[in-house]
Amino acid sequence: MSHILILGGTTEARRLAAELAVRAGVRVTTSLAGRVARPGAVDGDVRIGGFGGAEGLAAWLREHRVDALVDATHPFAASITAHAARAAAATGTPAVVLRRPGWRPVPGDRWHEAASLAEAAVLLPGLGHRVLLTTGRLGLAAFAHLTGLHFVVRSVEPPEPPMPPDTEVLLARGPFTDADETALLRERRIDVVVTKDSGGEATAAKLTAARTLALPVVVVRRPPLPDGVTTVPDVAGALEWLARV
Repeated sequence: MSHILILGGTTEARRLAAELAVRAGVRVTTSLAGRVARPGAVDGDVRIGGFGGAEGLAAWLREHRVDALVDATHPFAASITAHAARAAAATGTPAVVLRRPGWRPVPGDRWHEAASLAEAAVLLPGLGHRVLLTTGRLGLAAFAHLTGLHFVVRSVEPPEPPMPPDTEVLLARGPFTDADETALLRERRIDVVVTKDSGGEATAAKLTAARTLALPVVVVRRPPLPDGVTTVPDVAGALEWLARV
């Protein structure tokens, strides 16, 4: 029986686990970081918590006789992706990174790209005063020094301080519709949106809504992948890769 480890936490990771869990001769384990209190149901075996860096992950791969590793973490989970690449190389474990494609601007978009949350914070005061911040519950410290701006912070779970002094928290989980996002922007009188380039359809509606209302959007670019890693854009690509290893 082959053992496949999925580093999860994304929709793609759950879909891949569901595909593999029903296959004869395959054992699938999904590892979750444990940052979300109520993660969605996952097929197959599940482990929660970190490994202890690249060395800890390498030890886990050896101990549990993992035959293939699929890194299907969030596009901004740079540390675990780097650790996975190092652990796979150290143990000779075939590995692939499953990354959904990033968003691309279309005519009518008013995007301002930033290399980091800190750079996004520098851009904000010149773009608007009422901010929809959808960068997740972590990392708000980058904006905590900004006064004179009203922040509407949307995340799945309560964000962690420090936060900007004038902050309103909205707890919500996607997917969101174009109509819902347009209504939110209008009701909260948002004049600038900040997002990470997560890609995918679940949270893309805010970009459509911002385009409809001609609002500027600060888009934080993804961190680069480690050199030499193999990538696939979707679950089908991951399954094809697994069939070859």
